[in-house]
Amino acid sequence: MPSLQSVKRKINSVKKTQKITKAMKMVAAAKLKRAQQRILAFRPYGLRMRQAITALSVRANRTAHPLLQKRPAKNIRVSVVTSDRGLCGAFNANIFRKAFQVIEECEARGAKVSVGVIGKKGGDFFRRRQWPIHDPFINIFERLSFEHAIEIATAGTDAYRTGVFDEVHVVYNEFKSAVQQRVIVEQMLPIEPFEDTGATPAQGAFLYEPDEEELLAVLLPKWAQAQIYRILLESSAAEQAARMSAMDGATRNAGELIKSLTVYFNKTRQAAITKELMDIVGGAEALK
Repeated sequence: MPSLQSVKRKINSVKKTQKITKAMKMVAAAKLKRAQQRILAFRPYGLRMRQAITALSVRANRTAHPLLQKRPAKNIRVSVVTSDRGLCGAFNANIFRKAFQVIEECEARGAKVSVGVIGKKGGDFFRRRQWPIHDPFINIFERLSFEHAIEIATAGTDAYRTGVFDEVHVVYNEFKSAVQQRVIVEQMLPIEPFEDTGATPAQGAFLYEPDEEELLAVLLPKWAQAQIYRILLESSAAEQAARMSAMDGATRNAGELIKSLTVYFNKTRQAAITKELMDIVGGAEALK
């Protein structure tokens, strides 16, 4: 049976831990709000870019640009977007589970699969399993900017142009709400033609200068950069939401543990006092 002093030390230790988890929850909530604002601010640009690409892609030949060209999928890159830090619940575990599922599906097609990693936790995970990692990008989420998206997208599109791989799939967490994140697998390359949902004018409504092929040469790399930036923003927001939820649960669990330890401490102390009183009464009776 633990002594009263050890129980008291444990209560104090859990209280300190509870203060830390509560502070981390508040920090995650503030970062989540900023991440949501960045997503909302980026959406108009993404929408306009999609409208422009849609209007062009339905007119242009798929051989007009390397990023539109489909090849037999002999080499496939699976890019895994994880967090740089831990303490975010099952955020990374869900990503790894889905990534291995995608890798198995690609290997079943007879393709050679390579792994790209965005986020320190993903790099650590695959290195421990001695899985070769290509083009890792780590420690970018603390000061995430569009320049990171440009760097990642440029590395991917250049490798695709030169035939290093024939398809690129990205596995990431999509932000749905503060309590819900969804793992998404998205094909980035080759860029699939978009469906005209009626948001863009009819094909004959535009005259292009220069022609569609030259415009695609400029817009498609920018579209890839925009998509990578959107994925990074989604993952960042989902990470903060998962961390806020995890720290909230840890804070509640610490409170429950403090209550149970306090009850145990009080019962043990009362039992010790009762025993001492009985010893005193017994000694007094023996002296009569």
